[in-house]
Amino acid sequence: MSNSEALKQAVCDAVDRHRERVVGLGEAIMDEPELGFKEVKTADKVKAVFAEAGLPAEDGLALTGVRAVLKGGKPGPTVALMGELDALIVPDHPRCDGETGAAHACGHNAQIAGLMGAALGLADAGIVDELAGNVVFFAVPAEEYVEIDYRRGLVDAGETTFLAGKPELVQLGAFDDIDMAVMIHSGNMDHLEGSAGVSASSNGFLAKTICFRGKAAHAGVAPEQGINALNAATIALHAIHAQRETFRDEDCVRVHPIITKGGDIVNIVPAETRLETYVRARSAAAMLDAAVKVDRCLKGAAMACGCTVEINTVPGYLPLANDRQLAGLFKQNAERLFGAGTVCELPHSGGSTDAGDLSQIMPVLHPVMAGAAGTIHGRDWSIADPNAGYLAPAKALAMMAVDLLSNDAALALQVQGESRPALTKQEYLRQQKGIFATEVWHAQD
Repeated sequence: MSNSEALKQAVCDAVDRHRERVVGLGEAIMDEPELGFKEVKTADKVKAVFAEAGLPAEDGLALTGVRAVLKGGKPGPTVALMGELDALIVPDHPRCDGETGAAHACGHNAQIAGLMGAALGLADAGIVDELAGNVVFFAVPAEEYVEIDYRRGLVDAGETTFLAGKPELVQLGAFDDIDMAVMIHSGNMDHLEGSAGVSASSNGFLAKTICFRGKAAHAGVAPEQGINALNAATIALHAIHAQRETFRDEDCVRVHPIITKGGDIVNIVPAETRLETYVRARSAAAMLDAAVKVDRCLKGAAMACGCTVEINTVPGYLPLANDRQLAGLFKQNAERLFGAGTVCELPHSGGSTDAGDLSQIMPVLHPVMAGAAGTIHGRDWSIADPNAGYLAPAKALAMMAVDLLSNDAALALQVQGESRPALTKQEYLRQQKGIFATEVWHAQD
């Protein structure tokens, strides 16, 4: 058995010793879901585990983020293992928060449990002297892109610069000392051709909130005296739909607006309607091109109905580009856990993650491991297999850290040496800040 194999076995044994704590943590987080930038209770749970592991923690990062560092016996690169603190809004989920509608219907509770399991395992295995470099355990806030108006309020108040956790942490310099990052997402066991999978990429997106303003009037007595903002919103939806054939298949464009306000009362011509939408695509260029078409549809609808439209655009996430070498390393370790041939190659994903932002400036891996059941973002989502959903990610993360930093960090140095990030940190920040825009367009213009 090679030295790194012996170290990995020691770490896996240590994770197993903490099985009850790891599974219990995942279930406890499931029962107390919190929305992004508000994950106070979840952050406290993370800090408690770091204290148990003897790892000093920094907290309050991007409001609620928590990180701790395990220092190796020799200097070398720094590898971040990540998990996400927040839930999303699924008000009919049986384990949702009754007041906020928040629910862990995406598996972030398993991410944090796996991250904490890796921290406990690596700290307890007695192997730190064999590592050349550091392992950062990073519990990050606000990956689910919800409550856009609330988050715009945070930006307007100067409490954040961005509307999501990892972009905000990049802005704050919390990733400046990190050379590469890995996290694992939970997946439905019925939807994977095996026990784990890796896609090469996923979509990026930007977000828009839209307000059509018309003129109120009695809907029965004098509708001709009003300007119907709901009609404008409806035309806008149809106009956006009519653009779909203009999107290239290879760009994987997704535009999916919703009406968040349709009017006030039924016998008044709607004077104000509101929409939200994402504009997703496989590349930043395709995303920006689609966004121009969406804006054109919104203005055309306002012109058709004589309305004013206000379009607020904010940066979402950049496309994910999984690092090829990290993907190969993950496959080796996942197959060690589940058996040969159990890791599949997944197609490009139409979804989005702010791990994509990190992947534009450093080597990143964001694979999927089985363990969940139900529909992702649905009311029936849960971690059905604790071993696969909580413990296997902990072991995979810890084993990857060992592989990267053992043997004088030869693998980590190789990943660094062959990485060609698309953007520098400053280029990334300048590009994303440039997406913020508010445009008010009047029909009479």
